[in-house]
Amino acid sequence: MSKLKKRPTLLIVDDEKHTRDGLRAIFENDFDVFVASNPESALQLLTEEKIDLLLTDLRLGSSSGMDLLQKALNLESPPICIMMTAYGSVDTAVEAMKRGAYDFVTKPINLERLELLVKRALRERELRNENLELRRKVENPRGLENMIGQSEVMVRVFETIRQVAPSRATVLIEGESGTGKELAARAIHALSNRADKPFIAVHCAALSPQLLESELFGHEKGAFTGALERRIGRFEQADGGTLFLDEIGEIDSTTQVKILRFLGERTFERVGGNQTLHADIRLIAATNRNLQQMVAEGTFREDLYFRLNVVRIRMPPLRERPGDIPLLAQAFLRESSLENGKPLRQFTPEAMSRLLSYHWPGNVRELRAAVEHGVVMATGSRITLADLPESLQNPTTVSPEPFHPTNSPSSIPTLTPSPPTTPTLNLDQNERSLILQALKQTRGNRSQAAKLLGISRRTLYRRLEELKISPPHSS
Repeated sequence: MSKLKKRPTLLIVDDEKHTRDGLRAIFENDFDVFVASNPESALQLLTEEKIDLLLTDLRLGSSSGMDLLQKALNLESPPICIMMTAYGSVDTAVEAMKRGAYDFVTKPINLERLELLVKRALRERELRNENLELRRKVENPRGLENMIGQSEVMVRVFETIRQVAPSRATVLIEGESGTGKELAARAIHALSNRADKPFIAVHCAALSPQLLESELFGHEKGAFTGALERRIGRFEQADGGTLFLDEIGEIDSTTQVKILRFLGERTFERVGGNQTLHADIRLIAATNRNLQQMVAEGTFREDLYFRLNVVRIRMPPLRERPGDIPLLAQAFLRESSLENGKPLRQFTPEAMSRLLSYHWPGNVRELRAAVEHGVVMATGSRITLADLPESLQNPTTVSPEPFHPTNSPSSIPTLTPSPPTTPTLNLDQNERSLILQALKQTRGNRSQAAKLLGISRRTLYRRLEELKISPPHSS
């Protein structure tokens, strides 16, 4: 299945309306086209939107396109700039190329030449971006790129991961199911000096005690019925790298003793063997249970708990960081759209509103599944509320039992639209409330508010006008 490519963006700047409209008609099948009639409007679009190609006249009424060119080229991610000029101003166009413009065309425009020029320019930009991406991967090949979040609680998680990764310390990751504990473990490994060595993950709850012991430490031939040959365990496989034990609260007392011994001496024996083996591994454990409570109940060894809990990372449930939901949802939308070959780029406001107000008992894992369901079921260009799973269309009002690890830090949600006790079916009223909350959270910054809502800035502008909302000034 071929993967979808994001349509490039084109900004056309000309003070003549018929020129703008004509060029828009030519390119709108292949581009997301923006138009402006003056340098001020053009510069605003350049700073608010990610423009790939700028096509501007050198004369814009009483203004000069040369100033716009210079400002565009000074942006952090400058667009390709192609100038349009009257035949008598070719010298000026050549000067524009010296300043960084890609090329120019003369008026009246030869459309065939312009289209070829645009295709060539975009291909060169694509190659340049590929080179930059390769360089970025070389300079920072792995790390936190698979973990998404801007909320305060996630920023603290990222900071802890960066700080603990270079050390040899054992790490205990706590959190509800679906919060991304294995992603955090992989990030620690990727940022450590063991990144080029194995990362071995074992899901302890999926195996019986006997099978888990054999899985971890290996076994000798004949150690038990069915042991027809020697097996190398996960501790040996992870030598030099990282061993991740997920759901460590599920292991039995015998395996707890063996893990405790390894953490103290860095040695172990295979099941049925008497040879002492050594492994240089970094151990990371994860649990969705309260280990300290299990210690008090006598179901988990206190000495093992302290050995594991050298550095503790708490992965917050999704309901504690609702401001990250639009970021996560958009990332999952892009991923699932590519995988399923469907050109979906946005959620409708009511769909995003439901994503924000839902309590997410399955956390990030459930959100990913919900977005993929929406992509599969969508028939239009956006995911609607009707495309989402039934559990979101008719959500229960009962929240899941909260996860309370030891000394759990409080968190401050960034965007918390609470569903009213008596729900209203007034779509405009709900959308107005959601937009106002986003604008309040971003202090009037409409670009950030649009990103938070998972819509384009143009859509936000249109809804602000239609709903007669006067946003506060950004600070």
